[in-house]
Amino acid sequence: MAETASQTITTAAAPERVWSIAVDFEQYPDWAKDVKDVIVRARDAEGRPIEVEFRASALGRSTHYTLAYDYTAAPNVLAWRMLRGDIMRTIDGSYHFSPTPEGGTEVRYDLAIELVVPLPGFVKRRAEVRILNTVRELKIRSEA
Repeated sequence: MAETASQTITTAAAPERVWSIAVDFEQYPDWAKDVKDVIVRARDAEGRPIEVEFRASALGRSTHYTLAYDYTAAPNVLAWRMLRGDIMRTIDGSYHFSPTPEGGTEVRYDLAIELVVPLPGFVKRRAEVRILNTVRELKIRSEA
């Protein structure tokens, strides 16, 4: 059974800026602390990455996974699902971008992960905090 988590933040950056950072996967290692390497494996007819391989630190080790991205609701939603992974069975998630009246962006990050090996609750909670840090790092990057 997949574990789910959600985080919502508000950034002072305009939705277009936040979107452009979120879809620039090759730059993730520059701002997302746990992402170590990114390779775009495939692009759609518009040049957008649709298959992206990640190497990230997770639970004290390095993990590899490949995500398929869905731009159907772009630029309001960026959704993904896992194609391949070494320690996960599934990774499904999405960013939801909503403009704020002040000209900023509310970002909701939803994630569902199922690991191959079950983990104790305290380890899962620690991993969840690290994963949800990505949305805070997106805020910092977008406001820089």
